[in-house]
Amino acid sequence: MDAKLRKLMLAMIEYNCGDARRIQHLLKVHTLANLIGEEEKLDNKTLYILEAAALTHDIGIRNSEKKYGSCNGKQQELEGPPEAEKLLRSIDFDGDIIERVCWLIAHHHTYNNIEGADYRILVEADFLVNLYEDGVSREAVQTAYERIFKTESGRAICCKMYAL
Repeated sequence: MDAKLRKLMLAMIEYNCGDARRIQHLLKVHTLANLIGEEEKLDNKTLYILEAAALTHDIGIRNSEKKYGSCNGKQQELEGPPEAEKLLRSIDFDGDIIERVCWLIAHHHTYNNIEGADYRILVEADFLVNLYEDGVSREAVQTAYERIFKTESGRAICCKMYAL
């Protein structure tokens, strides 16, 4: 793993200190995003951006809970990018990487007009984890499979994970 991504992972574990569920979530989303990204043969830069976004995608939850008393997807999309930008800058990520990661965070709960392999795969990886963590019905998994999953690798993992 790249040194900056390793530092980011450790920083996100520290950021979520005491919240094992969120730490487990970001690690699972990162692992699945990396796997799907590699299987889909993303170029190195896109995969790097995807990994950084997967690690930080839910960074807006804490501030959403403080500001609004909840953390719905739109609130996370609003509160996440400024927090991620500060963290990524502190680890000395390049400006273009920070810009794209923050854009992905600002859209990771928006499921229409998904363009870009990094965006598509981030959404699919997050869905794979959320479907399990939320304990949704088989019908809900099937609906998500039909509506959300478009990559060959994401579809295959979803089918195997949930025996579709």
